[in-house]
Amino acid sequence: MTAGAALLLSFAALLFIGTPIAVALGFAGIVGIYLGLDVYALATVGTNTYNGIAKYPLIAIPLFILTGMIFERSGVAKALVTFASAIVGPRRGGLATVAVLVCLMMGGMSGSGPADAAAVAMVMIPSMMKAGYPKPFAASVIAAGASTAILIPPSVALIVYSILVPGADLRALFAGGIVPGLLAGLAIILPVLWLSRRHDFGAQEDPTRPNIWKAFLGAIPGLMAPVIILGGLRSGLFTPTEAAVVAVAYGIIVGMVIYRSIGLRDLYQVFVDSAVTSGIIMLIISLAGIFAWAGATLGTFDAAAEALLSVSDNQWVILAMIMVFLLIAGMVLDGISIYLIMLPLLMPIVTAFQWNVTWFGVVMAMNIAIGQFTPPVAVNLMVTTTVAGVPMESTFRWILWLVFSMGLALIAVLVWPELVLAIPRALGYRV
Repeated sequence: MTAGAALLLSFAALLFIGTPIAVALGFAGIVGIYLGLDVYALATVGTNTYNGIAKYPLIAIPLFILTGMIFERSGVAKALVTFASAIVGPRRGGLATVAVLVCLMMGGMSGSGPADAAAVAMVMIPSMMKAGYPKPFAASVIAAGASTAILIPPSVALIVYSILVPGADLRALFAGGIVPGLLAGLAIILPVLWLSRRHDFGAQEDPTRPNIWKAFLGAIPGLMAPVIILGGLRSGLFTPTEAAVVAVAYGIIVGMVIYRSIGLRDLYQVFVDSAVTSGIIMLIISLAGIFAWAGATLGTFDAAAEALLSVSDNQWVILAMIMVFLLIAGMVLDGISIYLIMLPLLMPIVTAFQWNVTWFGVVMAMNIAIGQFTPPVAVNLMVTTTVAGVPMESTFRWILWLVFSMGLALIAVLVWPELVLAIPRALGYRV
């Protein structure tokens, strides 16, 4: 067995037996270095662990995680629900549509699917149950809607992608995710409306419509978050990393001054929780540095790419294979881990076919988004079913409709790359 094969097989075996992703990446990298180089090469382990996180743009990740947690606990979701209800109005399937719209808005603050799912589920599921929606249906809708957070800026996964891929501009990735994110939201809303009308869900919805101007004024603090982030990036007022700092400061003002829903003790707990989450992500990224260095040095990733390219010289066949593999990976792993594991393998293929790196990054994100609410693991669905108090199996009859519909949206983005590239080009970003 070659060292490269041992690298990949040891990683797969460790995942199979339930080893944490960070440990599996680091240990597999050490196995590859030891077998492929020599015992003295193990001295590079410490250096590569440090090099994995010694990147200035990575500061944005813990800051955007903190931003998402602040907005999640500040009461913004409740104000956004009122505003979305005023837009949609009383109609069959209205509350389900509101849930998806709020997920889209919250995605512009959290950048994380599970965080988005938790915030919206806590607010929307009791209201949807009261209006006559079954718990499994409500959990399915919110899990699918929250998956758009990985596309709507500021996406934490796209930040990781921009750091790992040479030539990828984070501003272009953020701008490129807007249309696919909205398209994904529409792809969820349409079957949700159809299913609601077909099964007579929401028959007990409140017929009164909130005053739209009053609701809009209440939601302005939350709606301004993505405007400040994207507006600052577009104007050149601050870099993506500085945007994360601004977002944190703005979130604290919203939670402690405007909504007054966060006190000093609450803020301390938010800092603690975000530090724990950030620590887990940074540990994964740092140990992935060992795996990436070992695979690149041993030529494992190039060999794997050549093996895949030998299957066919048709880029659409290869792309379809990659999409299927990413979807399966998305069912069992989080988006950041998938980028860290798969990009070293996929970038030689991207280079061989001269695919646009901005388009490919957003396509990966959209595929992973589908995996976030596709059983058996489905991190978003796990969150919403826990909040709803229902088993995941009860959602299958509903979730498959949403997976199919969002899959069609993914195909549209694959076929028409301009859905991703039009806005970044119009803004003058490097794509």
